[in-house]
This record gives sequence, C-alpha cells and structure tokens, in this order.
Amino acid sequence: MTLRRAEVRGHLVVHVSGEVEAMTVPRLAQAVADALDEASGHARRGDPRPVVVDLTDVTFLDSAGLAALLDATERGEELGEPLRLVVDRNRPVVRPIEIAGLVHRLALYESVQDATPA
Repeated sequence: MTLRRAEVRGHLVVHVSGEVEAMTVPRLAQAVADALDEASGHARRGDPRPVVVDLTDVTFLDSAGLAALLDATERGEELGEPLRLVVDRNRPVVRPIEIAGLVHRLALYESVQDATPA
C-alpha cells in the first residue's frame, strides 16, 4: 500500500493505492488520524479543512480496512471534521462497503473534485 498526502482546494487529501488489509491498515489509520488531527487544529483557528480519503487506486479492501474507515469516520464526527471517502465505483472498494451495509454510514463520493467543493 502506498499513501500520499496533498491539499486540494483547502481539503486535506490522503490518496491510497494498493491493498488495504490487516498488515497495511495501521499505516492507513495513522495517516488518516494525522490528517484529522491537523484538520481539527485548523478548525479551531477558524479555518476548517475537511479530510478526504481517495480510495480510487485501492485494489483490495478487507474487513480490517473497512473497520479502519468506519473508526476514522466516527473519529471525524467526534472532532467535527467530516471524513469523505472517494470510491469512484471502484469495485474492490465499493463491493465490501455494500456487503457490510456501510453505504449510508460512510460519506462516499465519486471523485476528489466532488469531495472537495470550492
């Protein structure tokens, strides 16, 4: 799994590629937690920066990955910073989300552009 971070139109974007599974989830969880912490600091200064996790290049997502995304979503809600997931109808990502019944629980977007309105 590869992680890359960028800022797009004032949003913190964590781009994920490769396999998200039990061995790689700790790195993903830490990257998203760091982004949420940074966003929370910006929000306290009156400069909100929602966090976007771009999963369009993920080739595999297991239950550990789903749990990490759900945990990060809940943490974002607690911090008042929405977590937005970009899935682009990526079957290796969308299918596990659908099977787990999380479609309506996670904030899903089709593109980084959709998830980062100006």
